[in-house]
Amino acid sequence: MPRATNARASRERRKRVLDKAKGYRGRRSKLFRYAKDATMKAQFWAYRDRKTRKRNFRNLWIQRINAACRQFGMSYSRFMEGLAAGKIEIDRKVLADLAATDETAFKAVLDRAGAALDRKNAA
Repeated sequence: MPRATNARASRERRKRVLDKAKGYRGRRSKLFRYAKDATMKAQFWAYRDRKTRKRNFRNLWIQRINAACRQFGMSYSRFMEGLAAGKIEIDRKVLADLAATDETAFKAVLDRAGAALDRKNAA
């Protein structure tokens, strides 16, 4: 029986790793041993930082909403409580965009949230 080396599969596997490592500097893009480590590390960081990016954007949106709320004399937490009381379902991303680009629309939402909060507290 002839000796089987699995050469084709091994070569394809190495080629796949080297294709992923294209654009890396020096031996990290040329040699399998170093490319494997570089791509594994890159994939780990990419996975981790996708989560971090979501966290960072949420913090940014909250800061923008808070700054816009304070311009009109309300705190962020009271504003969010008013949104919940008024059953106004707008996510933070849209609210932050309104706060940054369309001040009158944000003021209208803020007024509705304040009115809902007043109704809640009066009842």
